[in-house]
Amino acid sequence: MLREKLKNYKIILASGSPRRQQFFKDLEMDFEIRLKEIEEVYPPNLIEEDITDYLAVLKSDAFEGELCDNEILITSDTIVWHDNKALGKPKDYEDAFLMLQSLSNKTHKVITSVCFKTKSKTEVISETTLVTFHELSEDQIQYYLDNYKPFDKAGSYGIQEWIGFVGVAKINGSYPNVMGLPIDKVYDYLNRL
Repeated sequence: MLREKLKNYKIILASGSPRRQQFFKDLEMDFEIRLKEIEEVYPPNLIEEDITDYLAVLKSDAFEGELCDNEILITSDTIVWHDNKALGKPKDYEDAFLMLQSLSNKTHKVITSVCFKTKSKTEVISETTLVTFHELSEDQIQYYLDNYKPFDKAGSYGIQEWIGFVGVAKINGSYPNVMGLPIDKVYDYLNRL
């Protein structure tokens, strides 16, 4: 359905995330993957979606001057916001363990921003989902880290994995957003082109 509507456009997804790529495949969209190494650094005064908005635009800026008239570049960024700070991808095993311990028995925000860039304009949308964890034991955290190695994920967890099944008590908002992309909002944006 969307594929037909976008037949005159070329969708470029600038993400190495297998989860984000799968969302686009599941929507039966034709897209191309283009990746650039970006140092994901943001001003320290930014909070919540200001961080993800900034980083999503930063990623799109790397393609400035390279887009053709019919191309739509899509970049995104996800953070876990907890205790007034952003939890990105863990540095190592110990960092991941401490992150999951800090999320145990508490509610945090998962915030994703998506940037749509064409030759002439840049637009950003964002989504916030509240996720509440049960109390996680040290054994559960170790088991998850040892077996699922979520070191490429913001907040050190993937909700679609074992930890999501046993550790998540409640979600308020978009489930796909917690996986890294508010795909319903992306679909809606592209559908309105």
